[in-house]
Amino acid sequence: MMIKDLYRNFLVQLQKIYSLGEATTITEWVFEKMASLKRSDILKNPKKQITPAADKLIQDTLKELLLHKPVQYVLGEAWFYHMKFKVNPHVLIPRPETEELVEQLIADRKSKLTDPAILDIGTGSGCIPIAIKKNLPASKLTAIDVSKDALALATENAAMHNAHINFIEANFLDELTWPAMPLFDIIISNPPYIPIHEKEKLAKNVTDFEPHLALFVPDKSPLLFYEKIAVFGRDHLLPNGKIYLETHEDLAKETAALFRDHYQTVMIKKDMYGKERMIIITA
Repeated sequence: MMIKDLYRNFLVQLQKIYSLGEATTITEWVFEKMASLKRSDILKNPKKQITPAADKLIQDTLKELLLHKPVQYVLGEAWFYHMKFKVNPHVLIPRPETEELVEQLIADRKSKLTDPAILDIGTGSGCIPIAIKKNLPASKLTAIDVSKDALALATENAAMHNAHINFIEANFLDELTWPAMPLFDIIISNPPYIPIHEKEKLAKNVTDFEPHLALFVPDKSPLLFYEKIAVFGRDHLLPNGKIYLETHEDLAKETAALFRDHYQTVMIKKDMYGKERMIIITA
């Protein structure tokens, strides 16, 4: 089959479940990953024949995508903070909003000539601590997660980026694990924060494929992780230490209120879409 015909069919089929813009982005990503073909290559040589092996690979990929499986899981990779990370269904797909949180932390620390001790709670793929380590090389990163499978992938990502991270398997909600933790200059976290009743509002490619353990919290205690972080930080943050949190856009004020009585400052910040998604706290 000629490349132009395969490309056109792929794009048309994807538009059954994606907008034209999304379908185009995914199509270009798949063709570059699976056949080493950029869109410019296809335009220059549209009648070029694709190999049977590449054709089958692309057709199999299309079948998976039409089941609403996220392209990041199909290809096994995602981009975060200008870096490529391995991903699989054991970890959340990195989001642009989380990049903003990391960017804020890095910007706050760039001018400081120190080697801060930083803890990432619920690390998943490890994209947060690895991005921080690559931009603040002197920092000392610890990252915890309850999922053994997530930590295995995070370890692979750290090795791929030559970033030294201290990964720890631990259930952060269990306070008995806390005494073994040292003091930190910074805590950062994008914990589960979606109440389970909101599941039906989410896209099928999220609810059917991304790990519920990393997404949802009980309806009766939607701020569960933030309550624990607020308590943990009192004993595990150094003076003037910082906490950087991503939170539910509808619960930012309630989340911030958890910290006001025991911390110096609590600031809510809006993301690129104007939603209250970040909270920055000073001990």
